Amino acid sequence: MNAEAALSLAINKDETEYRQAPHNLEAEQALLGAILVNNVALNHINDHLRPEHFYEPVHQRIYGTIQRFHDRGQIANPVTLKHFFDQDQSLQDIGGGEYLARLAGAAVSVINVTDYSDLIYDLAVKRQLISIGEEVVNTAYDLSEDEAASTQIERAEQQLFNLSSTGEGSTGFQPFRVSSGEAVMRAERAIKRRGDVVGVSTGLTDLNRMLGGMQNSDLLILAGRPSMGKTALSTTIAYNAARRFQHEFEDEIKRGEKHPERDKPKSVGFFSLEMSAEQLATRILSARAEINSSGILRGDLSNDQFSTLVQASNELAEMPFYIDDTPALSISALRTRARRLKRVSNLGFLVVDYLQLVRPSSSNSQSNRVQEVSEITQGLKAIAKELDIPVMALSQLSRQVEQREDKRPQLSDLRESGSIEQDADVVMFIFREEYYLERKKPHEDDPTYADWQQKMERIFRLAEVIIAKQRNGPIGTVFTQFIPDHTRFTDVAADQKLPEVYE
Repeated sequence: MNAEAALSLAINKDETEYRQAPHNLEAEQALLGAILVNNVALNHINDHLRPEHFYEPVHQRIYGTIQRFHDRGQIANPVTLKHFFDQDQSLQDIGGGEYLARLAGAAVSVINVTDYSDLIYDLAVKRQLISIGEEVVNTAYDLSEDEAASTQIERAEQQLFNLSSTGEGSTGFQPFRVSSGEAVMRAERAIKRRGDVVGVSTGLTDLNRMLGGMQNSDLLILAGRPSMGKTALSTTIAYNAARRFQHEFEDEIKRGEKHPERDKPKSVGFFSLEMSAEQLATRILSARAEINSSGILRGDLSNDQFSTLVQASNELAEMPFYIDDTPALSISALRTRARRLKRVSNLGFLVVDYLQLVRPSSSNSQSNRVQEVSEITQGLKAIAKELDIPVMALSQLSRQVEQREDKRPQLSDLRESGSIEQDADVVMFIFREEYYLERKKPHEDDPTYADWQQKMERIFRLAEVIIAKQRNGPIGTVFTQFIPDHTRFTDVAADQKLPEVYE
């Protein structure tokens, strides 16, 4: 082989190895043709398919116009669309409006449109994946970028998460018809579940009634002074939510809506920055087995109690409940781990205990604590919106509560930053008057002892959950029962709901 022939072969080889972004124009033409022949085909295509998922710009405009006609209840076919595209400059080279007729001639049957739409959507996702990969490589090579590698990883992981969950590397403007459709579907679910909560259940009847359940994309702040029971209430709610998720999943399997090997129940994630996973598990076991938590720690258990504890542990082991007790997590690391849990275990509810122990992502020495807390609360709200789940964050209150005669918390008591109140959709305070009254116990010979004892009996184990802010609902106070031996909260018994209890 001479040099000229070898060079020609090399050039031809390079041409054959040239790679284009994955696409299938024939599939796009066949799908559009099927829709133009019979608009009923729109009801059988992939729900995620949008105009920008088509590779050919002309096909994007055609599909977008078809959608607009369909939304207005008009028929979209080569005749009704012809005058829209006769003047389209980009269609002139391929026949103008006559191209629509040729598309109709290439139509596939309605039965096959689902497969074609899935193929087009899959190829669009692959193109997005290639784009993300190219951006990661180019950014990493560009040494002029004053950006840490960890920040680049965070951005890449966020793009990959968005791609895996929605098929888009980033979210932008969307037509109002999409948002309004989702709002109508939510209302439909509420009608079907009338008498039950639409959001994530807290497991506490009166609290559910006030909140309507914990709603997706909401940031809920649960605040209180030390020893009020913040962690106990949060573990109670988290356990109840996980149990509800498990039962709903089992019911869906029975109805044939879920496959146990392919699908997963929603799960609960608990970031315990203050307590170890073992300590938190002990609290939950104590509540579930109804055994004094101090007895579990000391090993002061009878054989029957230990058997009950083991049985409760086996039941809890099957629940979709995950604990991360890594200390001093940054908001960036917390977001990354939450995304991973969403992807792997279908995260449906997240608890952070507690907000002031989360570190900001930036290490700017000039930033003060108010700015740091603002970054953290904004980050938590962003997690709730991005993952479309309710996020509950516990928060400490300032000591000024202790200086007042009435020690019920107020929004102004939120510690270190007004952004907590600003960014939260719901702010709840936990308050137990029994805690403060117990510390005012007079001597038994004191004339006020009888009054003190009577009041203690009236508020025995009562706890108030004060809803001080709710963006989409009422504010007010919900009464619950706190059982300190088992570190859990329950509904108030009916006989405790008499008016004199709350005087």
